[in-house]
Amino acid sequence: MSPTSETLTAERILEATEEVLRRHGPAKATVVDVARALGVSHGSVYRHFRTKAALREAVTKRWLDRATGMLAGIAEADRDPEARLRDWLAALFEAKRRKAGDDPELFATYTVLTGESVETVVEHLAELTGQLTRIVRDGTDAGAFTVADPAVAARAVFQATGRYHDPAYAREWEQPGAEAEFTAVVDLLVRGLRG
Repeated sequence: MSPTSETLTAERILEATEEVLRRHGPAKATVVDVARALGVSHGSVYRHFRTKAALREAVTKRWLDRATGMLAGIAEADRDPEARLRDWLAALFEAKRRKAGDDPELFATYTVLTGESVETVVEHLAELTGQLTRIVRDGTDAGAFTVADPAVAARAVFQATGRYHDPAYAREWEQPGAEAEFTAVVDLLVRGLRG
């Protein structure tokens, strides 16, 4: 059964868009392709997303939000801040590695789309560093970390671990020794936070 404009939702359009992007890549995927995949007119898609750019931005945000939501649970957990920090960084690294390894074509597509969606990426990075700030602040409040400004320290931790979550380094994530290097970096950062 093909969706009618009454049953067509933004979420269904985003799912179809992701599939079209996987199939055609960002350069060739069109709103018409998305509409065709859904069995509707392209006008039906435009009722939900006013432009192709808006659709691409929404699908990029959806992709980025998947990681953010999973990490939020770790950041908000009521347990040892050092363990939360280690788990949060490890989960981010693993999520990025899984995305790059499980579906390299779609990962490459989203790498292109994030370059187009600067505001969405800035919001995503702010959300991630906000989660880290919460962990560092909790650690400071508990006496586990000794930092003057948890937000500054959180941004430094995020930047220092960039090699393990920035898509520019994706080819290095499966190299021998990557896991050990990641652990060594996190150990060093935790020692620095302890003061």
